[in-house]
Amino acid sequence: MTNDIRMDDVVQLRKTHPCGGTTWRVVRIGADIGMKCETCGRRVLLARHDFARRVKQFISRGPETPAGQLEALSPPDEPEA
Repeated sequence: MTNDIRMDDVVQLRKTHPCGGTTWRVVRIGADIGMKCETCGRRVLLARHDFARRVKQFISRGPETPAGQLEALSPPDEPEA
């Protein structure tokens, strides 16, 4: 379920934030997942493993990355000598 994490996903975590907010927007994807509280704007980083454990549900999904953009993001092949 949480293997497919996209930018701008809005998720609900199992515990509420101290500000009272319950929804978070994914703003960074890498070794850690960056999230921003939709209520107070606080930004936090969670390891992927912790993110997978804490997600209760996806409220809305971000746009899917087209295959053409994935190729553009990959490093260029080295030319053969």
